[in-house]
Amino acid sequence: MTLTFGSNSKTAFLFPGQGAQVVGMGSELYEKSEAAKDVFAEVDEALGRPLSKILFEGPEDELRETINAQPGIMAVSLACVGAMNENLDKDDIPDPVLMAGHSLGEYTALAAAGVLSIKDAALLVQKRGELMQEACDSNPGTMAAILGLDEMTLEEIARESGTFVSNINTEEQIVISGGKMAVARAMDMASARGAKKVIPLRVGGAFHSGLMESAKAGLIEALNNVEFVEPNVPIIANCTAQPLKSAEEIRGELITQIASCVQWKRSVDFMIRLGVTNFLEIGPGKALAGMVKRIDRNANISNISDLESILAISRN
Repeated sequence: MTLTFGSNSKTAFLFPGQGAQVVGMGSELYEKSEAAKDVFAEVDEALGRPLSKILFEGPEDELRETINAQPGIMAVSLACVGAMNENLDKDDIPDPVLMAGHSLGEYTALAAAGVLSIKDAALLVQKRGELMQEACDSNPGTMAAILGLDEMTLEEIARESGTFVSNINTEEQIVISGGKMAVARAMDMASARGAKKVIPLRVGGAFHSGLMESAKAGLIEALNNVEFVEPNVPIIANCTAQPLKSAEEIRGELITQIASCVQWKRSVDFMIRLGVTNFLEIGPGKALAGMVKRIDRNANISNISDLESILAISRN
């Protein structure tokens, strides 16, 4: 569905998280948009390595690594923002009233809202990925998506199995995480209690769970070395589903978020209650658009990931 941006409609920008990566993402933007090319160059320079080459050429196994996938997805999303601002007339560019990002995407939202520079966002995301990998090595775990059970039932299963509820994406799509044996138990329990589908996820660890607690100390140190600016657009926090309005709130959110549940459904519900009718997913993939549609069938949803989809906005 294409969006209709008008003075009477409210728009939110959404930024995807890890899992949206695909070899070749951003290459067309790099070739056709100077603003996008500048974003990729800035990220490469900040990280001190040619990340963009891995994004454009692969190999897939290397791109899938957390240390590459996370800053890579962020770079593509910010390149989309740059290309949109470069190629559209000011009157055609949607003016968001809110922003939100899923997990890693929260860092992208902070950069898009002017809270972080692209350089600082890239360095933070890379450090976050390193810390998460270290936590995974120390506390091996995994994740599973459970379809068709409500939040209360999953909370009960998590308590009984020793797992964690990590992502509440929609009313009936909830992700659990924990140690491998514990997640296997939880999957069996979910199936026994009527889950429509139980899907083991191909991930390197138990993200957004108590098994990530060891990553917090390093993240706190990294955040203390970064300057945060007040956001020019309120960002809906993953953990509280409430607007982040100050630098102090944002620091606290990022520390909590690494080991806590992503409240995506509550975040989208909050935006809808504030009158948002248009959602623009910015970056690779369409996972968030699909989630929003399952949360509210009446929502207007679109995605930009290349120049063609960006130019389509001006034709609406």
